[in-house]
Amino acid sequence: MAAPQPTAICRGIVKQVLSGDAIIVRGQPKGGPPPERQINFSNVVAPRTARRATNNAPETVDEPYAWESREYLRKKVIGKEVLFTVETKTATGREYGCVYIGKDIATGENLTELMVSEGLAAVRRESIRGESRLVELEEQARSQGKGKWAGNDAEHVRNVKWSCDNMRAFVDKAKNRPFDAVIEHVRDGSTVRCFLMPDFHYITLMISGVRCPMNKLDSEGKLDKGNSETFADEARYFTESRLLQRDIEVILETNNNNNFVGSIVHKKGNIAEALLREGFARCVDWSIATVTVCPREKATLRRLLREGFARCVDWSIATVTGGPEKLRAAEKVAKEKQLRLWQDYKPSSLSLADKDKDFTGKVVEVVNGDALVVRRQEGSNKKIFLSSIRPPRQSESDAPRPPGKNYRPLYDIPWLFEAREFLRKKLIGQKVQCSVDYIQAAQNNFPEKTCCTVRIGDVNVAEAMVSKGYAMVIRYRQDDDQRASCYDDLLSAEAKATKSSKGLHNKKETPIHRVADLSSDVGKAKGFLPFLQRAGRTEAVVEFVASGSRVRLFIPRETCLITFLLAGISCPRPTRPAPGGVGGTIVGEPYGEEAQALTKNLVLQREVEIEVDNMDKGGNFIGWLHVEGKNLSVLLVEEGLSTVHFTAESSKFFQQLTSAQESAKSKNIQYWSTYVEEEKDEKPEDAVSERKVDFKPLVITAVTREGVLSGQYCSDGPALEQLMEKLRSEFSSKPPLSGAYTPKRVRGRAVVPRQGGESERPNVSVRYVDYGNRETTLGTKCASLPSGFTSQPHYAHELRLALVKFSKDEDYVEDALAALMAEVETREVQANREYRAGGVEYVTLQRTDTKADVAEVLLGQGLLLVDEKKDKRFLSLITTYRAAQESARHKHLSLWQYGDVTEDDAHEFGMER
Repeated sequence: MAAPQPTAICRGIVKQVLSGDAIIVRGQPKGGPPPERQINFSNVVAPRTARRATNNAPETVDEPYAWESREYLRKKVIGKEVLFTVETKTATGREYGCVYIGKDIATGENLTELMVSEGLAAVRRESIRGESRLVELEEQARSQGKGKWAGNDAEHVRNVKWSCDNMRAFVDKAKNRPFDAVIEHVRDGSTVRCFLMPDFHYITLMISGVRCPMNKLDSEGKLDKGNSETFADEARYFTESRLLQRDIEVILETNNNNNFVGSIVHKKGNIAEALLREGFARCVDWSIATVTVCPREKATLRRLLREGFARCVDWSIATVTGGPEKLRAAEKVAKEKQLRLWQDYKPSSLSLADKDKDFTGKVVEVVNGDALVVRRQEGSNKKIFLSSIRPPRQSESDAPRPPGKNYRPLYDIPWLFEAREFLRKKLIGQKVQCSVDYIQAAQNNFPEKTCCTVRIGDVNVAEAMVSKGYAMVIRYRQDDDQRASCYDDLLSAEAKATKSSKGLHNKKETPIHRVADLSSDVGKAKGFLPFLQRAGRTEAVVEFVASGSRVRLFIPRETCLITFLLAGISCPRPTRPAPGGVGGTIVGEPYGEEAQALTKNLVLQREVEIEVDNMDKGGNFIGWLHVEGKNLSVLLVEEGLSTVHFTAESSKFFQQLTSAQESAKSKNIQYWSTYVEEEKDEKPEDAVSERKVDFKPLVITAVTREGVLSGQYCSDGPALEQLMEKLRSEFSSKPPLSGAYTPKRVRGRAVVPRQGGESERPNVSVRYVDYGNRETTLGTKCASLPSGFTSQPHYAHELRLALVKFSKDEDYVEDALAALMAEVETREVQANREYRAGGVEYVTLQRTDTKADVAEVLLGQGLLLVDEKKDKRFLSLITTYRAAQESARHKHLSLWQYGDVTEDDAHEFGMER
């Protein structure tokens, strides 16, 4: 022991308690971290605490009552101002003396005597001469059984856990509950070592959400201040002066390598916020998402609500109960003041008017997994991108595309279709709130991007995408503040999606979409046509609108893409790129842009229903499209953006289309705004504007293979009987020439068609003009009519069914004729003359017994086709016939058994030219 030194009274703040007989005192700071001195208590010795193993020393265990001794002194003096005198200084520089708490030594409390009187330190009797107060205090403590003199030494030795075998399991078991803890060492401003109570787990803890400048170590493991980062010492001192050996709470949130990551909560606040606010730390994206709310803040909030002193506010409650927002706010304060780490910080400028920073609108299109087109309240469309997220994209790990395959990113990139569908189903046609976070400058041939936080109600769209695993969060540089305002929520959502292996994070169940593109393959389109025709109304999604009447559809049930043309209308085409990729454009027709805009507004990316009627030669399907129960063809005509095509006359929507066109004409809108109807001279036949109905009884006597009916009007019956009686009488009284054939009975008047060489043949074909039937007979059985019998009219009339026609397929003609004969042959029916064409009368027939229209019955059985007429007189009748035909088509009866049998010329169905 060195010779006693002259004593001097010094002051300092207790930084750390090493044991029950040694402390480290920090002096007054002078332009940097203050000087420190270790003071050992003179003439006493306290039990030594356990130490973990190092490269130079093995692990040790506690001496009995070592922890109690150190803790008693720590709670007594840590962070407090003390007075001390140095009595002895050894050759190695170790100082021994007395430490007092109080204003002066005379009235202050002597810590050496306090520790001895509590039985937490033993007197070094060999260093004391004569009587000593310390010896008296020790004897009193021994007699009273205080401290180490109480016995039961084994119960006062800690079982320290210096390492953790399974850190992840330890964190999960903790479940974000706070641990009482004591900081034992501060490695840098954001990394500490501490004991977790009451089980004495010794851990290294990185403060979540922040990072301070690092202190570098030299080859001997000591601080290398020359190579440390700027402000590293100041940040370390800031944390030490507030936390070292303080009673705190630790919330474990995750782990990183061999370190735990969590939050430190002191009764005076959160150290992470304090570091950020003073510019000693930066927010760290990878761990800030795990930051939890301070338990005391939760308790305070609950108490205020419970006592009725506060109420929940929806728009801000998320910032109260979430941890990351407060860290970001604290960092923002330091940035604005340009403190320390932010002394060279320059904020990014976002010069937007208030109306452009926050706006509402309706989503009209989902471009891909992170871009939307929003129609603002004033009517303009704006393309925006969801801030700080990236949709699924082709990666190097994905299987390469097969050569020659038509690459379609939406279906070929895993999870991109699911991401687009999620946004489409949630947002199309819905009102959203948009807040501009930043504008990404144009780069790499990509235009400028306006990046926004988009909300529908209280739901953050980007956060919902990330939580489903349909998007990834973009990582930024620490000094890049061009990010989403809710960036931490995105990180938290991604962490949860990763943990539960959702979407992009599920490497085992990658979705595969095998979609047939029929728009580029006429052969495949023809193969699908019967299926789509028989399906009736089919659900589809409109993927693209090329013009007012041409769209591209995805049919989920058939997993195919088709080009679909609206039937029954002629729609103007908009301006479009020139074919062949040669550049330039083709000027559109008047009102083509308006028609395209209306169709986009009504159906783009919406779920619709289609009815396929036919297909053109280019593989484009033709039919009717219904959105929200309305026919798009009718809507376009009603808005004056299309006209009715003549092929619509054969459809069941003809009346709706014509009514819509008349309405548009009367309003003089769009196409009809400059229309002037031409005046035409009315012809006598045009004067008949109404159909005449005058049914007369008729007996059908014959039906030919061409569908020609022969019939006798019942009103001609008496005259015919009289004629036949006279003819029989004439042949009885004046038989044919001698040697000629004498008939046993007269069959009736007949004609022999003129055919070459027919007179030399023994057999001839005759047609009975009064009955309509035909027969082949011997020429010798025929005789010329007597004079007076040729001038009388024929009583068998050749008739055809009006407004219908037979199929070209011979098999179906046979079936139709059989059904027709079953309905009318040798039976009295009611006939109404409708019109005359080609010397043949066209009639409608009704059964006398059931009043059923014969043509309508056959149409309903799928045996005939409607033969359209433009004459307005027959509009009602044609409508009835169309309905019967449509019923047979939907039931796939006879003609319609294998799909549509109508002509497939595209222009007849309103295809654009």
